[in-house]
Amino acid sequence: MIVSGSASQSFAAALADATGRDLAAVEFERFPDGELKASVPDFDADSAVVVAATVSSDAHLECLQLQDAVREAGASEVTTVLPYMGYARQDEAFGTGDPLSARAVARALSTGTDRVLTVNPHEAAVCDFFDVPAESVDAAGRLADPLPADLTDPLFLSPDEGAIDLAATVSDAYGAGETDHFVKERDYDTGDVTVEPSDAPVEGRDVVLADDIVATGSTMSESIVHLHDRDVGRVFVACVHPMLAGNARTKLARAGVAAVYGTDTVERPESAVSAAPAVAERL
Repeated sequence: MIVSGSASQSFAAALADATGRDLAAVEFERFPDGELKASVPDFDADSAVVVAATVSSDAHLECLQLQDAVREAGASEVTTVLPYMGYARQDEAFGTGDPLSARAVARALSTGTDRVLTVNPHEAAVCDFFDVPAESVDAAGRLADPLPADLTDPLFLSPDEGAIDLAATVSDAYGAGETDHFVKERDYDTGDVTVEPSDAPVEGRDVVLADDIVATGSTMSESIVHLHDRDVGRVFVACVHPMLAGNARTKLARAGVAAVYGTDTVERPESAVSAAPAVAERL
């Protein structure tokens, strides 16, 4: 049975459709003191797939509770699907006394499951932090589906060299276009990030900026401004995880984005396509 956390209900429903598995009823409560309880009152299966994007501290706790609840209900096999793994970008300690947060949450989630699947973590190496078998699922190709069919001489750009493979995956799935990347530099003293355009010609071309996640939107919006300064055609943003925290969507709109497309790993209005079929192939 598919068991959904409260932040992943659309993804879980799509995964149930893609796999033909039943979708369990889940109840969520909050006690007067603020404590949460996620339960599965009618669960009756030997195998459970807990689906929980850990987009918040509450979502992390829900996931742990659901893992425990299905075990308590008799599941002998538990697979945990993290459409989005929170804290995955904190994959190293930057100073004395800092936590390695990705490792800490991976170890906690490992206690209640036999296997983990997570979609396009920022660094695939975070799968090594789990104490159970853990795999990264690449859903970037799904981002080609919502793109307009009439892109003009498309160019698929990643915000930095590290994401160029993702841009290439989207380009390959679209079936046309070239790939390139911006040069991104981060000042670790101030936290400021600057981007410089690539040498690829963009005049009159439609550009798709592709990345694994858009969080604050600062880097993406700066990239869009640079492209418009060079007389680009339309600019689209395609990201696996449309976190879009705070005023990120407004930043992108002010920069001149034509549209933003994401998957349902983080459920937002911009979630134009489901990553569930990619996960279904690995279950």
